[in-house]
Amino acid sequence: MARTVLEALASEKDGLLEHLSLLVLAEFVRDGEALAATLGRAVAERVEVHTDRDTFLGGRPDLVVECAGHAAVRQHCASILAAGIDFLAVSTGALADEHLRKEVSAAALGGGSRLVVSTGAIGGIDILSAARLSGFDEVVYTGRKPPGAWRGTKAEDMLDLTSIGQAVTFFEDNARRAALEFPQNANVAATVALACGSFERTTVRLVADPCIERNVHELAVRSACTDYVIRLEGRPSPTNPKTSLTAGFSLAREIIQRRSYITF
Repeated sequence: MARTVLEALASEKDGLLEHLSLLVLAEFVRDGEALAATLGRAVAERVEVHTDRDTFLGGRPDLVVECAGHAAVRQHCASILAAGIDFLAVSTGALADEHLRKEVSAAALGGGSRLVVSTGAIGGIDILSAARLSGFDEVVYTGRKPPGAWRGTKAEDMLDLTSIGQAVTFFEDNARRAALEFPQNANVAATVALACGSFERTTVRLVADPCIERNVHELAVRSACTDYVIRLEGRPSPTNPKTSLTAGFSLAREIIQRRSYITF
């Protein structure tokens, strides 16, 4: 995902960043250095790779962008916010942990910073958060993916991913349980829940569908001000089919918007 973000920023070709720092696990230093060498110079004149958070934060970044999963949010988000630095998160499923969400909120308040939730692979979040003010009748998110995209998750214990011949809904429950039980696949569910203000009132359906080749995200909303249904077919990341390419581009968009005189 980090590669997707940097490729998108590089395509802007307008000197977007002054300084790019990458914080990586020690075992991924070579990967980080390779990414910095191939793409980092295309988006910033000064590029660094760090394995220590304090050293990383010593450069006083304006924004920290998370591309590393739930563990990274749990480990770093509160500390970065407490340091007065905004944190852009795409692994929003981590915030289904109510204790972590409260810790992060308190850190942002104390540091005078903001946790920015990336829209990730879903659309219509602006309308969803606006409709929350009117009150909801129903919010249903359906995540539909090819069977192979569910490998390595609890779905393997619930059905035979190699032999299903038609679409199978193997999970239907609220967004909190979805995000906690399917952390690599349910960040969109968590983003929807955060936008509408309730993990418990957001219904999530997860589907393995052998008849599709792309990740499909569907959002159906009924509220006092508007009813709508949207469907997005995201192209899966070539290096990780559990992740939609859209998620990386949504992070790049947020970075670009922070430097733009016109925002959306």
